[in-house]
Amino acid sequence: MSMDDQLARLREVMHRLRRECPWDAQQTHRSLVTYLVEETGEVVDAIEAGDDDDLREELGDLLLQVYFHAEIAAQQGRFTLDDVARGIADKLVRRHPYVFGDGEVPDDLNSTWEARKRAEKGRSSSLEGIAESLSVVARATKVASRARNHRVPVDLPDAPLASSEVGEGIISLVVRAQAHGIDADQAARDALRALEQRVAAAESDVG
Repeated sequence: MSMDDQLARLREVMHRLRRECPWDAQQTHRSLVTYLVEETGEVVDAIEAGDDDDLREELGDLLLQVYFHAEIAAQQGRFTLDDVARGIADKLVRRHPYVFGDGEVPDDLNSTWEARKRAEKGRSSSLEGIAESLSVVARATKVASRARNHRVPVDLPDAPLASSEVGEGIISLVVRAQAHGIDADQAARDALRALEQRVAAAESDVG
């Protein structure tokens, strides 16, 4: 059976489950969030510590979430799985004119990607569109990346360091904070908010 046949089979399996399984039939986008987060974490675990069988299985579980959410939306007449696939394919083609057109490969791919995204979405700030649900470390990384790629005139540390220093340094600070009754996660969120305010202020000054 070809890959297209298997994808069509999965779509039919999901369609039937929504009709005939009481549990699947009552799920909503919101009720599935916890499973989406869990399955994403398990994919990360498989990449970092598993083998090909683990990764194949976990990618399948994550793919199920995409099909599940699309099936819910299709039942409500909002959009279909084809709409989801068409949207991401169109986006990839649009943002890679040097692959699908006659454009030149940009010198700075990250900055060019961010510029195209910003123009498409009509965003006025580099901070727009960063998921609020990200962990503080993931969000801080995204804020720094956006600020640099958008060339926001804000001073960001950039002294070289090794990966091991990062991990050990973060854990050391968390452990020290715990010893003194400090909520490291809250402290990091406060510092991140301060950084976001600095970025926003710098963008405002430029604008």
